[in-house]
Amino acid sequence: MVRLVWGDETLKACAEALGVSYGDCDITDCAPQVLEALSQSSPQAEADLKALIEAGKPCRFEIFAEKAVGVAGKTLIVEGRPSGATAWIRLAIAGAQTSLSSGPFAQMAEHLPAPCWIVSKDGRLVWANSAWLKAVEAESLADARERDLSLDRSADALVQEAVATASHREGFRWLTLDGQRRAFAVTVEPLSEGYFAAYALDVTEAEESRDALKRHAKAHDETLDRLEDAVAIFGPEKRLTFHNRAFETLWDLDPAWLAERPTHGELLDRLRQKRRLPEMGDYAKWKAQELEFYGLKDIAPDEMWSLPGGRSLKVVRQPHPLGGLLTLYVDKTDELKLKSQFNSLIQVQRATLDQLLDAVSVFGSDGRLRLRNAAFDAFWNLSAEDMVTMMDFAVMAELCLPLVHDKGFWAELKARVTDTDPIARAPQMGEVRVSDGRLARWRAQPLPDGATLVAFADITATRNLEQAIEDRDMALNESVRLKREFVANVSYELRTPMTTIVGYSELMTSQSAGLNEKQLNYLTAIQSAGRELARSIDDVLDMAQMDAGEMQISLSDVTFGTILHDLSLRLDGVLATRNLRFEHMGLSDDTMIRVDPRRLGQMLDHLIDNAQRNAAADTAIVLKTDRDGDTLRLEVSHKGRGIPYDKQAHIFDRYVGRERGGPGLGLALVKALTELHGGWITLESEPSEGATFSIHLPHQNDIEAIKPEAAPQDDAADTDDNTVWVA
Repeated sequence: MVRLVWGDETLKACAEALGVSYGDCDITDCAPQVLEALSQSSPQAEADLKALIEAGKPCRFEIFAEKAVGVAGKTLIVEGRPSGATAWIRLAIAGAQTSLSSGPFAQMAEHLPAPCWIVSKDGRLVWANSAWLKAVEAESLADARERDLSLDRSADALVQEAVATASHREGFRWLTLDGQRRAFAVTVEPLSEGYFAAYALDVTEAEESRDALKRHAKAHDETLDRLEDAVAIFGPEKRLTFHNRAFETLWDLDPAWLAERPTHGELLDRLRQKRRLPEMGDYAKWKAQELEFYGLKDIAPDEMWSLPGGRSLKVVRQPHPLGGLLTLYVDKTDELKLKSQFNSLIQVQRATLDQLLDAVSVFGSDGRLRLRNAAFDAFWNLSAEDMVTMMDFAVMAELCLPLVHDKGFWAELKARVTDTDPIARAPQMGEVRVSDGRLARWRAQPLPDGATLVAFADITATRNLEQAIEDRDMALNESVRLKREFVANVSYELRTPMTTIVGYSELMTSQSAGLNEKQLNYLTAIQSAGRELARSIDDVLDMAQMDAGEMQISLSDVTFGTILHDLSLRLDGVLATRNLRFEHMGLSDDTMIRVDPRRLGQMLDHLIDNAQRNAAADTAIVLKTDRDGDTLRLEVSHKGRGIPYDKQAHIFDRYVGRERGGPGLGLALVKALTELHGGWITLESEPSEGATFSIHLPHQNDIEAIKPEAAPQDDAADTDDNTVWVA
């Protein structure tokens, strides 16, 4: 049985809020209908009321009653207590201080931009603020209940977990609001009387910042990992949190062991076991000092470690922004070695410069003196007190003015030292007269590092010597000229009577009737000696002409038969006196060659003459000719006396053959004439086995295959377009 004990006005208001129609009956008689409406408001309310009535279990809950017109939004507070065999229920309409929807909390939550909502322990939505309604696109709380809207299924799951455990829960969820994917930190807090408050804070910017920080940290780690210097980062707990590959390589540590994040002390112990730390007397004290760097407020002074094995490390320590210690190990072994080598090189350079006789100085691009040698001070009569470190060029020029008064010279020289224009920075040299009578040559040489080397050399003695040599050279040239003119004049003077002697001897031979055999032999000897002397005079004249640079050759295209025919006429009867034969093999008579016929005949005459003087009796002098590509080759060989090895290197020098008669110019003249043709001559000889001279004449390819035989040219023939002048 349900009856009203107290508060008919409140019962009436509750009935209207629950939509209970009491009609014409007394309001006090509608208490059972109000209780029924309360139990039907939610399954949880029905269960609580049933437990109260049947088991005497106390209950308290709130109901948002919005059915009655004009009283919408009323919050009914239902509180039940057992009393002996009965139970009483107190109904109240929540005021501003007690209502979930109108209290201070609700008023505050309405102004929050974060979605906030309250659910009962059965998961039913009890209240939500405007941000939540906007997020779910609901017009009102009733609309949200009717459409069973929720912020997100994953957020609902977190609320259900909090309801099930009746405890605090937090979670991170990505939710889509207003078409944007945003990150929210969802928190569920249990309230009294079986209610749970939930709110979602937008942490998108924080998450984006966190992701950016992670990317930055990853990029930072990747950058450090690519450094050649070893880097290690220890966290606030003094454990290794990061190291790069150079760190592993430097200390040769197992990557798996480093991945276990050893402490700083354990790392030092491991390095000491491997003898990779500096040698110290008290390791425990040193280790303690190393671990004290975790209290750093600023970067610690750099230290140098000398490790066993000769390596040198620079150790840099600084506090890490996230706590802990960052340690950098820089291998300075090669740098120190290079620095030592550089210092040694500088010392060697200084010592070397001090040994030079030239006054050498080096100025930087800023015009300051960097280096000088002892000869520099001596050249300019400077003392050590006059020179200061990094002296400016202008100051140095003032000290040198007593010896070189020209200020314009010093201004120009300074411009070459300090000018950065690549065109101006070119090697320059010149001469300057010193007031004490010396002549100095100066040289400005740009150096690769931007500095400029300025050197002064005393060339007074050198210039005097050059003048003396020049005077002697002029005298020598004049002597050679006089000698050449003397030889030419004497040769011409000898040639005239020689021609007369040979001519009269030939006339007497032609009129030899009545002469006895002895007289005929005399005439023959006179003719032979005359011809030999005439040819020697011609050789001397030719050589003098070559020395004067006036020799010319006249190239023409002739058949080889012409050359061979003229040679045979000259040899007729000459070789027979010594029982020698002349043989030719190789080119046919109609083969065209490009030579100076007269000079080629002269070369062959000298080679055959040399051969017949050295050939053994009853042997042959052989002329072999052939074409090797563009080159005409003529070989004159004989069997008999060869050329000693010690004489072969000088066989083409002048006067080598004088011990065998003649002026000794034959082979030298052959070599010179061959070179005038643009060719060369070679020798192959074995002592006591004979010798072979090979003349090589190039430029034979452009000769026509067949051409009329050219007539022999006399000595006085004019030169044509094929003439080659040699100076």
